[in-house]
Amino acid sequence: MKNRHTNGEDVARQNGDYDGCDIVLGVDGGTTSTVCVCMPLLPFSDHNLPNPLPVLARAVAGSSNHNSVGESASKDTLENVLSEALSKSNSNWSAVRAVCLGVSGVNHPTDQERVLHWLRDIIPSHVKLYVHNDALAALASGTMGKLHGCVLIAGTGCISYGFSKDGREARAAGAGPVLGDWGSGYGIAAQALTAIVRAHDGRGPQTTLTDSILKALSLSSPDELIGWTYADQSWARIAALVPEVVSCAEAGDQIANKILVDAVQELALSVKAVVQRLCLCGADGNCAFPVVMVGGVLEANTSWDIGKEVINCIHKHYPSAYPVRPKVEPAVGAALLAWNFLMKESEAHHNS
Repeated sequence: MKNRHTNGEDVARQNGDYDGCDIVLGVDGGTTSTVCVCMPLLPFSDHNLPNPLPVLARAVAGSSNHNSVGESASKDTLENVLSEALSKSNSNWSAVRAVCLGVSGVNHPTDQERVLHWLRDIIPSHVKLYVHNDALAALASGTMGKLHGCVLIAGTGCISYGFSKDGREARAAGAGPVLGDWGSGYGIAAQALTAIVRAHDGRGPQTTLTDSILKALSLSSPDELIGWTYADQSWARIAALVPEVVSCAEAGDQIANKILVDAVQELALSVKAVVQRLCLCGADGNCAFPVVMVGGVLEANTSWDIGKEVINCIHKHYPSAYPVRPKVEPAVGAALLAWNFLMKESEAHHNS
């Protein structure tokens, strides 16, 4: 992903075709990091996009999920990442036509209004501003800006989000670790930590997770896990232990294996819930639809391939579903959404 993006930047800058043009900004605001990209307002249809897409600048900052880091830190992160992307692109707000933000933690119209209120203090009134959950940006990264199908995000957190062709939308999971996102990186790692504590005090069977995770954290005893866990309860810090769980499962640990099997079932169930509510498979159950796969938990970099197992589960119910691994990052998906929203509004105004 990183190399592909860098090539896109190089192409845009070497060509020099976009100097002084109108631009759009796309933001992918996650629980772990926030990315903003700056792209020229494309003179293409959504059926004829350039390859690679021209990315003028890219900026990265920390978490912008207000449920995780608080409102003040979230607001500062969004302001800083937008400003940095504009600075890197040698542009200013007068050139910006639209901004689309996909931000985790935006789950209700009141969340949207909160973010809009923050940004109207720094973004000029001529700029069209769209705020959505980060799942929309992830979906658009797989469908190149079109809102149809289902996206499954499984990173620090997890969510399934879908759009039907007639504009209806539905989501499942994504309520955070307290309310049971057990297929997420946080959920997987938290269950592993719980298994270690249970094994240590005699409530559960012994597991190789104990030695593996203690070594990874440079701790000498399971008793030290309590202090480590509550010293900093940030979700991303816990979720970073997922590779240890996968390694133990690959080595044959039954506790670790069950944690991953349960996570697969949870993730597949969230997709199934969205598909059923939107009837994405059609009345006969045979319509094809994309399932965009996003997030570190789903990356196929081990023999215990969580993403592959999730798709296998989905295919048992919806054999016509097809997995999509995005060719661009979610921030680019958000920028494409900004462009699409802007074009649709322009067309509607022209036809009225």
